[in-house]
Amino acid sequence: MILDFLFPKYCLECKKPGKYICDLCISKVTPCGTCGKVGDNYSIFKYEGVIRKAIISLKYKFAYDLGDELTSRVLRVIKTNPKFNDPKLVIVPIPLYKTRENWRGFNQSGLIGEKLAKAMNWNYIPDLLIRNKNTAPQVGLKGSIRRSNLSNVFAVCSPYIQYTKYDILVFDDVYTTGSTINEAKKVLKEARFKKVYSLTIAR
Repeated sequence: MILDFLFPKYCLECKKPGKYICDLCISKVTPCGTCGKVGDNYSIFKYEGVIRKAIISLKYKFAYDLGDELTSRVLRVIKTNPKFNDPKLVIVPIPLYKTRENWRGFNQSGLIGEKLAKAMNWNYIPDLLIRNKNTAPQVGLKGSIRRSNLSNVFAVCSPYIQYTKYDILVFDDVYTTGSTINEAKKVLKEARFKKVYSLTIAR
């Protein structure tokens, strides 16, 4: 409460006081209808408006409180989808390379993924996937370059092979071309994880 008084929150889109993502502005963000489910990839919103600003602010302006608000918005949608109501589901965030995570201080996908797991009673294994090498940021790269940039970048941490019979939900903030998500899923399937899905906040 004291922090809210000293550092009041304002909607990132309309500047209304109270919270970063106000109800009016989130209502203007297009839900992912056709992009909500493409194959085994699920996205909640289109990458626009207050959702876009929220994701950028969390990642690059270190607005940690946005993790709670984004989690809440995702939960409102996935709780109505029977596919996600599986207590044996394992959520795995897309990992950052250690130097990048240390610089930022957190992994935004892990931050929200852990909150989702707690709310949905899922298993949360943040280090099931590890990132072998530091890569150039994907932002602004063309699809073919994105794919080559991510070649052999992920590996499965061997102690977790026991979870191959569980459904795996790879989680990330934004699905752009799908290169990152699809590379992670490919590595998991090659390690004999049978059912691998993905969930992103936006696309």
